[in-house]
This record gives sequence, structure tokens and C-alpha cells, in this order.
Amino acid sequence: MATNALTHSYSKEPDIRLEDYLDDKLQSTTDFESLDSLLANVEVQRSQLQAQLDDATKELEGARRAAEDRQGGIDRSIGEFQKLQESIDVRLKIVAESNAPEEAIRRLEQPMKQLHKVELAYQYVTLLQDVENLRLEARSHLPQSPKAALQSYTRLKKLTMRLRELQAAADEAATHLVSYVERITEDLWDEMKNTMSKELENILKRRNWPQGVDPNAEMDAEWLQCFEKLIDLQVPEILFSEGAVALLPFEVMAKPFIQWFRFQFMGNNATSSPQSFGTFCIPQFLALIDKWEGFFRDNTGYVLASRFQDTKVRGLSVYMDPACALITALLPVMREKIGVMVQHGLKNPQSLSSLMIQLMDLDDEIRSRFNYDGGDLERGWAGLTSEVLEQHFDAWFKAEKDFALERYHVIMDSPDARQIDYDYSGIGKMKPTFGAVRVTDLLKSVTSQYERVRRFSHRLRFLIDIQLDILDDYHDRFKDSLDAYYTLNSTLGRTLHGVTKEQAAALEGTGAFESLCKVLGSSDHIIATLKDWSNEEFFVTLWEQLQMRAKRTDSDGDIASGMSYEGVKDRTSTVVGSDGDGGILFDETIAAYAARRKSAEEYLVAALIDSHQKTFRPYLAKAQWTTISDDSHVETSQLSITPELDEPLTILKRNLTFLASALSTAVYRRVWREALDKLQDLLWANILMTQSFTTLGAAQFARDLDTISSLIDRHIPDGSAALGTLQDGSRLLNLPLEASDGGVSLRQASDRVFTDNSEAKKLLAELGLESLTPTAARKILQRRVENSE
Repeated sequence: MATNALTHSYSKEPDIRLEDYLDDKLQSTTDFESLDSLLANVEVQRSQLQAQLDDATKELEGARRAAEDRQGGIDRSIGEFQKLQESIDVRLKIVAESNAPEEAIRRLEQPMKQLHKVELAYQYVTLLQDVENLRLEARSHLPQSPKAALQSYTRLKKLTMRLRELQAAADEAATHLVSYVERITEDLWDEMKNTMSKELENILKRRNWPQGVDPNAEMDAEWLQCFEKLIDLQVPEILFSEGAVALLPFEVMAKPFIQWFRFQFMGNNATSSPQSFGTFCIPQFLALIDKWEGFFRDNTGYVLASRFQDTKVRGLSVYMDPACALITALLPVMREKIGVMVQHGLKNPQSLSSLMIQLMDLDDEIRSRFNYDGGDLERGWAGLTSEVLEQHFDAWFKAEKDFALERYHVIMDSPDARQIDYDYSGIGKMKPTFGAVRVTDLLKSVTSQYERVRRFSHRLRFLIDIQLDILDDYHDRFKDSLDAYYTLNSTLGRTLHGVTKEQAAALEGTGAFESLCKVLGSSDHIIATLKDWSNEEFFVTLWEQLQMRAKRTDSDGDIASGMSYEGVKDRTSTVVGSDGDGGILFDETIAAYAARRKSAEEYLVAALIDSHQKTFRPYLAKAQWTTISDDSHVETSQLSITPELDEPLTILKRNLTFLASALSTAVYRRVWREALDKLQDLLWANILMTQSFTTLGAAQFARDLDTISSLIDRHIPDGSAALGTLQDGSRLLNLPLEASDGGVSLRQASDRVFTDNSEAKKLLAELGLESLTPTAARKILQRRVENSE
């Protein structure tokens, strides 16, 4: 209907295109004859156009309806989306307020664990299959091609090492797997070695090794070829190993030696006894190596060199030297024997002590004679001794300490321990007591027990807990002796504690000197010994190691096992841990003994002074210095000494003689210089400055003084110089009443001295009496009776 209306409306209007068409078709009257056909043609075209128009109209309607449907679908989708969004928002709100995710996760945990276990099991089985394949592959190449077998074994070994590394990073997980693979690897290696070893054993059996082989003989080609196969088989093991590995062919060839060793020294015969270890076992062990050393070096040295010369082990004697390789193969059986000996020693401390010395000697022999390094190029072979001490050091240390303390107490309890050893050194040297000499000998023997021990903490334990303990105890004995001496000789001490007759008798005569000389000489001996030790290589090295450790240790930490920083510092030296170059191991001990030596020397000087004061007391009280002589000129040398001086001279001579035998020259002169200074003061104050003298009295005093000086000079060259001031005073006192030969008379001297100080000094200079002061000169001249008349 719409289409017809549209068409009808268009027909009422003129159409230019229609007019042009009619003009073209109807140009003449003749053209009207074809009008019917024209009309029919036009009708056909119109029908076609109408059909096309109808089709287009239908398509337009369809498109419009489709667009309307799409728009409606979009609107519906938008609505549905909005509803879904609202639903999601509601559900999210619900989820946020509930524990649904945790529940979901928990529900999924078990399945995930099962899945992980399945994956892990698959990898586990795959790994085991790979391990088994490598094992079978390696076994298939033996014994024909050991090098080919090594390739599979090497892959398996690397896999084992990698698993161990991964396990460490994973907190020791998969323990059973790693252990199983390691066990398979080790079993495979043992199987490979056994397979190849049997071939060499058959060769050795055919050659009746070692009885049928001359140590100077050469190995044949078959023997050497089999030897090389075993070395080739072992190369990876050696290169992968961190410690020394016994070479397989040497292990095989050492089996007869090991059997012989077990029979001889680990059976029931006499040579297996503990007493035979040092006399038979060790010498025979070394003799065995000596016997075959040349054989192995001549025949297999080049083989080892060719295999290891260009590897990382080229500098190690255990792989490059056949003799050292033989030692490595023999050491296990020696360790077994030592284990038996140690167990015996733990029950018999004396045997343990002896065993350790024997082991140290064995270690030194192996190192020095065969240049054995144990697979450690830097530090060298630790030795069998170190292996034993790793487990049994405390037992050995206790045994050695008990022995040392026992010997120390025996020394101290011996009758002559406190007697001075006058034959210890020559004249002019300090004389220690027998006890001091034996104590230092004991300490030297202790040093010999541990100086070859390699571990620093073990050495330090011996030094501090044995040697310094003994030295401290010995020092305390010196201190107690000096304290007892002081108590007996001081008024307060005698009042508080009293003195027995025996104690008083012990200090009579030279008893006090002897008691002090014992401490003085023994302290000096200990100090000298410790200083000498501090220059020895062993103690210098120990000090350097101590300093190195102390600098790396906090003051609250331990320098060595069980030994604190402060504890070690207090016992050795205050400079421990400092950056200075000074200090020695025995600083504190030397300082303590030096204090005792100083105290003993001071007490000795005081004892000498006291002895002189007592023995000179009658002489000081003599009142005969004013005796008058008819002769105005008295010859001093013609006079006899004062009778009261006999006893002092005897005591003085006794003291000089005794101390000369006990003290060194330097100490002797130093002690006597102080004592003679006090004797000079005594005679100066109590005689020269107190008494009055006649010419005869002055001469008598000069005679006495000359006698004293002569006695001193006979024992101490120029020792009387300590009495120089007193001698100058005696010379001034003995000026003659009348001068002769241009000399100075008593009167002239008195006049000049009392003139003034300047004139007095001139006089004293002329007389050669520079030690006297003008004041002293005036006092001396006033003591002449003639000057007071």
C-alpha cells in the first residue's frame, strides 16, 4: 500500500527522463506502429523495477527489525550484566565476611599434596633408575676397560656430590635418597676396586710376592700393566678426595706385609707385648719400609709421576713418592696396634707417657727419613701422635701432670733440696740450691714431653697448667721463706709469733746469710733459665702463636680450648694481645721471682749491716783513743791492732768469704758496697765524730782502719774505696804536731780550716782529701786532744 501510493504520487508529476525516453522512441509517425511493443517493453521494465523495489523494501524492513532486535539484545545484556555485577558485589561482600576461601584452600591442599607426592615419586624413581643404569654401565666395562668404567663411575660420583650439596641447601632433606645414592656409589667403587685388585693379586700370587721377589729386581711388563690399570682406576678418587688416599696397587701389594705385622705384633707371641712396642715393633716397621723403599721407587716412580705430575696433587709425596705411598698403605695396621697400646696405657699411666714419646719418635722418623707429608703440603703430616691426642689428650695430660707434680714434691722433700750447690758454677757466679737446679731440670723434661705436640692448645695447657703451676708453687715457697725470715728478725714478728731456740740457732753465724742466699741464688737461677728459654725457637714460636690468637680474640673469649683470654694473660704476660714487639711467655713469672730476688738482696744487706753493728759494738765502746805516747811521731805500721777489733775482723772475714762463695761478682760487690757504706757511717758517727784522739790514739785508729781496708781489698779488689771518706778523715786526724819536709802540721791545718770555707777547701785539695767537706774537716780536727790544749 505504501509502495502504490508512492508510485501514484510520482506519476502526477512530469518526469524529464520519461519525456527524453519518449522523444527518443517516437521521433516519427512510423514509430507509433511499434507503440504496442514499446508499451510492452516498458511494462516489462516497470515490472522488473517494481520487483527490485519490493526486494529492497523487504531487505530494509528485515534490517530494521534486526537492528531493533540487536538493540533489544544489547539492552537485555546490559541489564543482565548489571544484575550479574550486583550479584557479584553481594557475593564478594559475603565472601569478605566469611571464611570460604580458607575452606576452599583447605579442600585443595590434600589433592595438591597428593599431586606433589606423585611428581616427587616420579622424579625419585627416575633418579634411582639413572643411578642403577650408571652402576650397570660401569660394571659392564670391568675388568677389560677400567677407564671406560671410570666414566660411568665419575658421573655417578658427581651426582652424589651434587645431591649432597643440594641436601645441605635444603636443610638436610631427602636423607634416605642421598644416603642410598652414596651407598650405591661406594659399593660400586669397592666392587670396581675388588675386581681390579683380584687381577693384581693373581699376578702377585704367581710371582710368590714378596718372598719370591728380590728387592733389587724389576717388575715385569704384565705386573706393571696391571699396576698402571689400578692407578688409572683411582685417579678420579684421588682428585676428588680432600684427604690422603692410599693407592690401590700399594694396598694390594702391602697385604702380605700387613699379615706379617699382625702375626708378629698383634698375636700372642712375645713381640706382641706392650713392652716390645718400642724395642721391636717400631724398629721392624721402619726396617720393612727401608727394605722395599728402593724396589718401589725404581719400578713405580715413573708411573706415579706420569699420572699425577700435571694434577693438583703433584706436590704431595703420598702420590709422587712410592715409599710414601707404601707408608700410607701400612699406616692403618700401625694405627690398630697403637689403638691396642693406648687402651693398655689408659690403665697404666706410666706406659701411656712412654707410649707418647715413642709415637713422637716414630712420627719424626717417618717425616725426616722418608719426607712423608701425609697429603698436606702446607702443614705437613700431623702424625700418629696427633691422632691419639685428639681423643686421649686429657688422659695423657693428667698422667704427665701427676708425674711432674710427684717428681716436684720428691725434689722439695729431698734432704739437700734447700742446700746451696756450690759446685753448680765457677767462682763469681750465683749459686742456686740443689732444689732449684732440679726444678729447672724437671721443667726442661716437661718441655721435652710436649714440644713436639703440634696443637697450640695442647702446648699452652702444658705450659700453664704444669710448668707455670710448678713455678708458682716454688715462688710461693720463696715468699714464705722470706716472710718467715722477716718475722724472726723483726721486733714485731718476734713479739707476735715468738722465736724457738731452733729458729734462733739457724740464724746464728752465717745462717741468716745462707738462708737469704738460697732464695737469692735460686731466684736468680730461675730467672736466668726462663730468659734463656724465651730465646729458644720453641718458646719464641709459641709466643708468636699466642700473640696472633690473642689479637683475634675478644677479652671475654677463649684463646684456646678452655683457656680464657684474661686467664692466659695473667699467667704469661700483660702485653698479650698488644701490638708491641716486646714481651715473652714468662714475663709475669720472671717479675714475681725478680721481686723475691730483690727482697732477698735487701734483707741480705740489712743482715750484713746488723752483723757489723753487733760485732763492732765492743770496738765502738773502747775508750783508749786518748792514750799518750812519749814519742811525738808514731809509726802506724808498727802498732798492733786494737784487741777489740779481733772479733770484728774475724766476722768480717767470715762474711766476705761466705758470700764470695754464694754470690756472683756483681751482686757480691753491690751488696758489700751498701754494707760497707753503712759500716763507714757507723765508724764515722761512733768513733771519728764522737771520740777524742791523741797522736797515739789517732795512729791506732788509722792502723785499725788500714787493717779493715786491707781485709776488704783481699776479697774485693778496691773494695775499701767504700770507706774512702772515713780513710780521708783518718788521714786528716793523723796530721803530725810538727810538719816535716814541707808538710802540713796539725796546727797549720787547724788554722787554715777555721779561717773560712775557701781556705779549708784549698787545704783539703792540697792534702788530697776532696771527699771531706770543710765542716767535716773542722769536726775531725776538733777531735784531736792537742787542738783543745
